[in-house]
Amino acid sequence: MESSEKKLQEQLCSVLASINDPAQIAVLLEDLCTCGEIEQMAQRIECAKLLLEGNTYSKIIEDTEVSSATLSRVSRCIQHGSGGYSRVLARIFGIETYI
Repeated sequence: MESSEKKLQEQLCSVLASINDPAQIAVLLEDLCTCGEIEQMAQRIECAKLLLEGNTYSKIIEDTEVSSATLSRVSRCIQHGSGGYSRVLARIFGIETYI
């Protein structure tokens, strides 16, 4: 990643980390992202939460109507990614079961 791209991503992360009010994050996301992008991120969070809780692929797809491709992507991130889903969702939702 180019240095300028890295700085921009760090700036974005700093901005998000500085916001303590979910309503402020919501309005910022509405300005930054399309409705579809926000919906996709919300679906990925829900899928990750359900996977970490031990739900099966078929149960998650049935309950959320998410595509198998999205679910597979989230699962790969949980299993082989940087650990963001596991760390953050464990803290927020008190999830103790990990894949």
